[in-house]
Amino acid sequence: MDTIVPTLYDVVLSDIGFPEKTISKKQAEQLFIYFKQHPLFNWKNAHNGCEGKADAVCVLLDDWKIPNYKAWVFGGAYLKNHIGGLKQNWNYHVAPLLPVMQNGQILYYVLDPATANTLQLIDEWAAAITELAHSYYCSRQSHWYIFPINNISTTNWNTRNKQNRKWMIHCLKGINGLTATGKAKMSFNKTGIKKTLLAFEQAKKENPF
Repeated sequence: MDTIVPTLYDVVLSDIGFPEKTISKKQAEQLFIYFKQHPLFNWKNAHNGCEGKADAVCVLLDDWKIPNYKAWVFGGAYLKNHIGGLKQNWNYHVAPLLPVMQNGQILYYVLDPATANTLQLIDEWAAAITELAHSYYCSRQSHWYIFPINNISTTNWNTRNKQNRKWMIHCLKGINGLTATGKAKMSFNKTGIKKTLLAFEQAKKENPF
């Protein structure tokens, strides 16, 4: 009997090469615990801005000079207009990706407390999120914030800028600023948003290593 592979690697969308730096498995596990427990991140809010949380983690890792990328997974129906979907009715999901040197080879582990209680290899992570085959996963540079909805290709993604940095902070506050409800919340949470921004800047000084 043939086994259906739930998720497939999309080499076209992936844009990372051989990493100049890696970390150890122990360091990766330390980072997972650190971010899982950090008060800035509400990992239980599964429907609020995974791209914001992923970018917040990656910005902090950049500041700490820790190598990082992002892992993306798309439901087949969303990306390629055929059968295939993710759990939680997600069209896509994204999380930080760590290059780990383990037993003489480089492995890529996903740091995603929103979907797992431990680190997962990128293919295992994508498979665990997949509800119905097939999904497609890729590994990309961490400076890419989000993709264009109508044309998901390799190079036309939106990189970090002042606007999506605001979205990132709103996400950490639990607000989706792109929705009508989120925009209303922003009007009544200006003080809370400012405090979240200050807490994020403080977190940059808290290198867990």
